[in-house]
Amino acid sequence: MTTTDVIAPTRATAGDVGLLILRIGIGAAMLQAGLIKAFDFGTTVEFMAAGGWRMPTLAALMVTTAETLGGVGLILGVLTPLAAFAVIAAMFDAWAVNVAAAAFWSMPFNAPFLIGLGATTVLFAGAGAYSIDARIVGRSTWSPRTAVGVLVAAAAAAALTWVALNDTNPIHFTTPA
Repeated sequence: MTTTDVIAPTRATAGDVGLLILRIGIGAAMLQAGLIKAFDFGTTVEFMAAGGWRMPTLAALMVTTAETLGGVGLILGVLTPLAAFAVIAAMFDAWAVNVAAAAFWSMPFNAPFLIGLGATTVLFAGAGAYSIDARIVGRSTWSPRTAVGVLVAAAAAAALTWVALNDTNPIHFTTPA
């Protein structure tokens, strides 16, 4: 077996149930966040503008789409690496928003950090046997190389989005003036 092979499940295990629970929890949190933004899009745009984001409508559309579609993808376990990518990238930037107002270590383990960590766990562990990926596509896990590539791409997408649309450094070692 090479590192690019994918592994199809042979039978469901307790680990698959755990992955289902994790996917539903992380996915539901993301879906809720995305739908709140979608149903009150004007407030989302205002929040982005107040936070200093250039092109706040584009920024709001990007985060709303990433959270909503990433959440649905994780809940269903469909195109799981792509769903995890969307959630991880959105949570990197949400984490940065939360830590940008104070010294970095004053609150580093906030909700976006934990949700991003959960999505990263699903990315590396796979969607499990109770997923569309496993049942229809025949893939319950992806290679470690694919997972690392997706994680690096999500971090790069988040950093690029932050620099292009916010243009500030969110990491401070002391509280900003």
